[in-house]
Amino acid sequence: MKTIFHLSTCSTCQRILREWPTENSILREIKTQPITPEELEQMKALSGSYESLFSKRAMKYRGLGLHEMNLTEEDYKKQILEEYTFLKRPVLVTETEIFIGNSKKVVEAAKTALS
Repeated sequence: MKTIFHLSTCSTCQRILREWPTENSILREIKTQPITPEELEQMKALSGSYESLFSKRAMKYRGLGLHEMNLTEEDYKKQILEEYTFLKRPVLVTETEIFIGNSKKVVEAAKTALS
């Protein structure tokens, strides 16, 4: 099953979801249905690191002074589980692949995977 993790209040996520064929996917709104540790482990296994899942664009990244710290993989994991805004969005997870973020290349590749 394909799962799309997104934030419903994010205009970028809204735009991308309008482009993607989502009828055979589970849509997970990460603010109302937070990511579980098991889901994050699966994402990390597919992506290779927690850092690749972490959004350094989140407003809280600078607000909490995280940009001034040397974060470890465990720090990235902890922050993503504690604060939904730290997950780079949207994330499409299939059984064998993961597509993270909103770059044009990733959005197109994910669209192909959903088709």
